[in-house]
Amino acid sequence: MSGDEEAPDSPDEWEAVFWDIGGVILALDSVQEAHTEFVADLCERDGVDATVEEAIDTWRTTVGDYFRERDGTAFRSARDGYHLGVEAIVGEEIPRDEWEPHFDGVVQDSIEPIAGAPETIERLAGRDIHVGVISDVDDAEGRAMLERFGVREHFDSITTSEEVGRTKPDPAMFETALEKAGVAPERSLMIGDRYDHDVRGAADMGMHGVAFGADDGPAVAYRIESPAEVLEIVDGTRDE
Repeated sequence: MSGDEEAPDSPDEWEAVFWDIGGVILALDSVQEAHTEFVADLCERDGVDATVEEAIDTWRTTVGDYFRERDGTAFRSARDGYHLGVEAIVGEEIPRDEWEPHFDGVVQDSIEPIAGAPETIERLAGRDIHVGVISDVDDAEGRAMLERFGVREHFDSITTSEEVGRTKPDPAMFETALEKAGVAPERSLMIGDRYDHDVRGAADMGMHGVAFGADDGPAVAYRIESPAEVLEIVDGTRDE
C-alpha cells in the first residue's frame, strides 16, 4: 500500500507485536542526560578549552551531521558518530579504548525505560504472540539496553539496522523482522514514535502502525498514550 493510504483493517487475531527501542522502550531524555554527563566528564578529564554547554553543542552538531550525511537509509554506526564527537570536542583523535568504557558506564547508569514499557513487554511475552524489536540501533548497544531494562529475554526476535545494513523506513527492516517471526504483516503491529520511519514504514509493508508520540497520519492504525494500551489492542478490547 502507499504511505498515503489508510491503515488496513484489524484482523481477528494478532500474530506479532514489534517494538522500536528509542522513544518507545527507552526514554530519550535519559539518553540526552547521559550524553551530557559524559561530555562534561570528557571536558574535565581532557582540559577542554570550552564550556560544557559549548562542548555539548559541538557533540550534538557533529553527531547530527554524521547521520545526516548518510546515503538514504544506509546504516551508520552510532559509535562511529560518537567517536567523531569526542574528537571534535577534544581537538584530536582519542583511541576508543580510552573513552568507550566510561561512555558505556555512564549510559548504563543513566538510561531509563518508558514508564510501563518493561511490564507491558513481560505481559505480552506470556501470551501466544511473537514479541519482537525493529530498531535503528547498533546491535550490541540495542541489546545492552534491553538487558539493562530486564526485558531482553522476553523478545523472540531482535532486528537492528546494523544487522540489516539499512534504517527504517527501508522495507528490508520490516521484511527481515517478519521473516524471522514467520508471521503475516497484516496480523502484525509496529509500535513507533516516528510517523515516517516507524508507522508509515510499517504500513507500507501491510503492517498496522501504532503511534506512540508519533505524528498523526493516514497510516496510523492505533494511537496509544501508554505502552500498556497495546495489551488492549492485542486482546481485542481496543477500538481503532
